[in-house]
Amino acid sequence: MNSEQKVVTQTQTATTTGPMQLLQFANGIVVQQCIHAAAVLCIADLLKDGQLTAAELANRVEVDEGALYRILRLLSGHGIFEETAPRTFGNNALSHYLRADVGGSLRAAFIFRGSSFFYPAFKEILYSVRTGLSARDRGHGMDGWEFLQQNPEEARIFDEAMTAMSAFVGPSVASAYDFGAWGSLMDVGGGNGMLLAMILRAHPNLRGVLADQRHVIERARARGFLGGELASRASYHECDFFESIPAGCRAYLMKSVIHDWDDKQARAILKNCRKAVPSNGVLLLVEYSLGEDAKPSFADSVDVVMLVLTGGKERTQEQFRELLIGSGFRLNRVLPTPAGVSIIEAMPA
Repeated sequence: MNSEQKVVTQTQTATTTGPMQLLQFANGIVVQQCIHAAAVLCIADLLKDGQLTAAELANRVEVDEGALYRILRLLSGHGIFEETAPRTFGNNALSHYLRADVGGSLRAAFIFRGSSFFYPAFKEILYSVRTGLSARDRGHGMDGWEFLQQNPEEARIFDEAMTAMSAFVGPSVASAYDFGAWGSLMDVGGGNGMLLAMILRAHPNLRGVLADQRHVIERARARGFLGGELASRASYHECDFFESIPAGCRAYLMKSVIHDWDDKQARAILKNCRKAVPSNGVLLLVEYSLGEDAKPSFADSVDVVMLVLTGGKERTQEQFRELLIGSGFRLNRVLPTPAGVSIIEAMPA
């Protein structure tokens, strides 16, 4: 091989294994926003009864046919939807979960990912890197919770996304732990009550309390997840976990609460939990748990999302241990679930 051939070979190798490999990561934002568009337009729902052409889909959702085709072509190339014939698409195993009417649907989560609450904050990520503070607050001039209170439509999108994630992780959480052994369970910051409803159904002898702020409780009552057959075993209690947490249960659950806050704020919440949890009770945190090594994980991504959106963070098992010790608890065990979250069992110290 002469020197000219060596240069060509080296260039080809660099193109396929170096810069091009790195450039593939730049496509992540493009793919996410294409999924967001398909979710907003309900494309997967339109395809639930069979294949449709790009023209038929565009006509039904009143968008440009050519533009819609290009988005669906990109998504099908990434294994989301299937181009079964030229310019004709159907659902597949992944796009199935973009339907609104299926168990484990992630449609609402992708609508949220493209919302004005979520997406614009990442333009200010360097602010978070430089300060350790939420870039979302900088972009809107107020913290995220205040923004949601002032923007009902964004609050609705957020609520639907959190409901979707609860529906996704709920079955795994409900079956991974013997909640029924405690007799009573308070879901603190439990939103609309979907997770608590799943746990109550899985543990028929358990009594449950949904504790959250007044406007959240009102929304939960309207959603009705704790109604019907569960109404006799479920109740509601207004609370602000920075002020106090109601007593009256043996087990206390918080899902995706602690990761919203920095260590100082998280410790304040946990200290209030300690005042409520009896000496023969338990605190159960449902959170992503960072690994101690540098292997990529979904928790790493969520960790950066928390940095940018709330100023919070994901934590390693050892960081949870230290946080709990400083709040009057001891970490007893960590139970992983198939949904990627872990149940962190903490006992009063």
